[in-house]
Formats: sequence, C-alpha cells, structure tokens
Amino acid sequence: MKRTLRALTLSCTAAFVLASSASAPTGAAARAASGRAAQTPAAAPTPQPSPTPPRDERLWRRALALHKKALVVDGHNDIPTIMADEDYDLGTPSAGKYHTDVARLKRSGLTGAFFSIYVDRQYATPEWVAQNYIKRGGAARRALDLIDVTYRMLEKYPGELMFATSAADIRRAKREGRVGVLMGIEGGHAIENSLAALREFYRLGVRYMTLTHNNTNEWADACCDTARHNGLSDFGREVVAEMNRLGMFVDVSHVSDKTMSDVLDVTKAPVIASHSSARVFSNHKRNVPDELLRRIARNGGVVMVNFYPVFLDEKVRLAGLERDQRLKAQRDALRARFKDDPARLEEELDRLNAANPIPNTTLSMLVDHIDHIAKVAGVDHVGLGSDFDGVPNLPEGITDVADLPKITYELLRRGYSERDVLKVLGGNLMRAFAEAERVAGVGRRKVSGEGSLRRLGTPAK
Repeated sequence: MKRTLRALTLSCTAAFVLASSASAPTGAAARAASGRAAQTPAAAPTPQPSPTPPRDERLWRRALALHKKALVVDGHNDIPTIMADEDYDLGTPSAGKYHTDVARLKRSGLTGAFFSIYVDRQYATPEWVAQNYIKRGGAARRALDLIDVTYRMLEKYPGELMFATSAADIRRAKREGRVGVLMGIEGGHAIENSLAALREFYRLGVRYMTLTHNNTNEWADACCDTARHNGLSDFGREVVAEMNRLGMFVDVSHVSDKTMSDVLDVTKAPVIASHSSARVFSNHKRNVPDELLRRIARNGGVVMVNFYPVFLDEKVRLAGLERDQRLKAQRDALRARFKDDPARLEEELDRLNAANPIPNTTLSMLVDHIDHIAKVAGVDHVGLGSDFDGVPNLPEGITDVADLPKITYELLRRGYSERDVLKVLGGNLMRAFAEAERVAGVGRRKVSGEGSLRRLGTPAK
C-alpha cells in the first residue's frame, strides 16, 4: 500500500482521511487516519488530561526496574507495511522518521509485539481485482507479502528478534532477552471468504485477525462503513467459531458496535481489541463504549489502548474534522493535479497539513484511557495497543517505541500497584492468550482435519 492512498474526504463511508499534525513523522502509514470522518456525531465529554508534575527520579528508577521485569506486549505495530512498501530494513536506525527499529525495540523493554499484517480495503474491491489482480494479486497475496517481509527481518536479526506464536514463546523471548514478534491480520477480507485460507494463515503464525478494517466485508460490518449484515452474518459467526477452534484471537478493533456485540454473543474464547481506546474521551466509532467494555470484561478479553491522539482526545478529533472540511477543496485539487505522481502528491499533502496543524494531546490523556477502562471493565482487562507506525503522530511525551517505560512510570505515579502495572503492560494479554489456547486445545486439535468446510452463502450444517 502506498501512503498516497490516503483519500481525503468527509464521507462517512470513505476509507481514509489524513490526520497528521505539524509534528507528525513523515512516512506514517495511510491507514493511520482511516475512518476519521466516520465518527459519531453526538457530542462527547471534553476531556481534560490530568496534569503531569516534573519527573520524580527515584520513582523513574523504580519504573525502569519494574519495566525491565515485566512481560510487555504491544497489540499492534504497523511496521510491516513500511518494510514492504518502502523496502525498509528494520535494522536501520530510523528515529525521527519511523517509530520502530531493532535498536529501539530492544530499548523499549518489549517482550512481545504483534506486527500488523494490514490489508488495505482496495485489495478487496472489484475495481482493484479487475485492473491489478494478474500482476499484483488480491487481499490474500498482500497479506502473504507482509508475512514474508516479517519473516525476512526475523531471519536477519535472530539475536534481537524471535518468531513467537504462543504465550510460551513470549515467555521464552523474555528469558532469552529477545523481542518476540507475533503477527495479526488487520482486515478480515484478507482470507478472501475462505476458512481454508484462515487456517493457512494460522499455520504461517498469525495469531489474531481484526474481523474488519474500516470497510464492511462480505460477512461483518465495520465501524466506519455502511452496515450490510446487521453485525455478523451466519458465515461471520462461522469465522469466529473457526478462530476459536484454532486458538486465534478474534480482534474487535474496527468492527461496528453490533458486530462486536454479536462476537461476544458467540465466542467461546476471550477476544481482544488490539488497538482501540475508550469512547467516553473521544467520540469516535473506532473506540469502545462503556457497555461493550463491560461485556469484554465478562468475556475475559482485553482492550489494548491505541495511542493515536484523535482516538484519545475529543478536542483533537473535532479539530481534525474542522481541518478536513476547511482543506477539502485544496486536497481534491492536489489529488487531481498529481494523480499520476504518488510521491509528489504525498509530499504536497504533507506540506498542506504542516501549514495547518491541529492540537495534540498528552501521555497523561493516554493513561486516562487506561484508568477509565480499568475502572469500567477492571484492571484485568486493559493493555497496550500502540498503533506505532500506523498513525501519523503520537501524544506529547511519546516519540516512538522506546518511550514505553514512560507509561510504566505514569501508572506508578498514579498509585497503581506493581502487580497491576504488570497486568496492564502485558500480563492481561498473556492470561487471555493462554485461555484462548486452552479453549482451542492447541496441540490436540487438527488444524485442517477438524476444520469447518462451510463456504460463504451455504447454510450451516
């Protein structure tokens, strides 16, 4: 996916709206701002980030020691898109340009990072298939390309990274002082409506699938697109059941509220929201409302807080909407002028946004989301889902993956016990992962031999 695919539109059904600020790193993935316009129209509370006092050096040292001890798991990192589309070697220092490289992954204290196998909605459209399939393939091919580039980096840097597909692998990564790299598909259209393809992705190491991106697919409604199924279709329920059987997390980030509710009705294993925040602070459909936070808690699942300022702070969301409307004509003109020059279009759009910055939010606001989810769902049901390298900017105080210890510090400063901090950093995800594996009977069940043969449009047997 080229970053210039950021279509800038106010339509509720549009996929992409640019949302970077003047301080945004260049090269942010296109899907960062996806669905920006598809936000709930009703007013949300105006968030007031808690003030952050000067750093207490003694507490900072304690936070670093605890962070070093922790199993730290990030639910969502989009660096594979950049590795594939920009031929980026993860071992190349990229501070100030990207959020992630090998050196900063090591400094971050991460034990496990889910690399996003993000499949843009274009790969599932009839127009794309008709014009590009023979040379460039479709949704499944795109997923395979991103999986392959992830493997390439794992093979190139075995001393720093290791392939992880289980809770046990994450623990082994910790013992060996490496970062466990896991994979999650973002966009259920990647399986091309095939449970057999789902099983093959599992074999390749994929351990969650976000059922939709911002686009409604053939079996599940998305947050930011027209609903066609009233949530999950019958085949969508079959997808969830097969994911439960395999031991693959059902990821409810990006789905509609009704789809999320349907998933929680039928799943037998904990779900995750790999990179979603609390709707009470930013009235965006990508965020999770309180009633569904409570249901995810009853399910045993985990909501992993997204770091994108638009999802964190209502003031930022509203400022972005105002800018989108104000700059629409200029953006449309740029798209028409440079339609055959994607690199120049990207440059011009970035320049326009830099000249029209919107406010940012703070690390404190990010932790306010953790506080809220811990209060509503319980401290056992919240985690971290950064969206590094998938968002155009981050809150003040967070520059890149290496800044994760600052969250540990802020949690301790707010009075969280060390035990609860360890849960938020990764313990909750580890618990849910182990339970998903238990429900599946991983090691005993047959991946294909016991798999469903259901096809889209056929009745359940």
